[in-house]
Amino acid sequence: MMLVASATAIAQDKVETTICGDIVSSYIWRGQDLGSAAIQPTLGVGYKGLSLTAWGSYGLINTADTKEFDLTLAYTTGGLNIGVTDYWFDAGLDPDARYFKYDAHGTNHVFEGNIGYDFGFASLQWFTNFSGNDYKEDGDRAYSSYVEVVVPFKLSAIDWTATAGAVPFESPLYGTSGFAVTNLSLKATKDIKVTDSFSIPVFGQIAANPCSQKAYLVFGFTLQP
Repeated sequence: MMLVASATAIAQDKVETTICGDIVSSYIWRGQDLGSAAIQPTLGVGYKGLSLTAWGSYGLINTADTKEFDLTLAYTTGGLNIGVTDYWFDAGLDPDARYFKYDAHGTNHVFEGNIGYDFGFASLQWFTNFSGNDYKEDGDRAYSSYVEVVVPFKLSAIDWTATAGAVPFESPLYGTSGFAVTNLSLKATKDIKVTDSFSIPVFGQIAANPCSQKAYLVFGFTLQP
């Protein structure tokens, strides 16, 4: 989501709007399996480096899959980007799944801060939860964190992205007891031309989580006017 927000927030002299939706065969996030086939809409607006983006995920097959609604406020200047994301899930500390319940020990929200830098050939991002539903078993706040390196490249007229992500210390959110590599992925994207003015980006992704010993193969496409 932060990558979408950063792309939308490229400095412009006019307001930029993003409307799109991904259809994915399974919802894999930072090496974690969060559900089967899903629709994931995005609505964002950006102006001179500042952006506000709404993103969600809703299961298409299994109604018990994670339902999610996230809001991200981000700012980009040059290669530097910073942001804050409010994640909301239908499961958490509130059994009634109320969106507007923000009690520290009774909410389904998780608040995360982000800072990163795009070097062109690669980007580096750091994410840390600072509030909401993220606690250790002893009740202390976990401050779950995740660091990620993304390397884009082109091969055979296809856009590729290689990603390596790790959790630096103990985190119940990511299921780690210390430093652990939780995400190794390779994604390929190709635009399928439908008409002279409309194409559909189609992507495939191999993702692995060495910490949990899991691996996934994901297919999806993006619809965008």
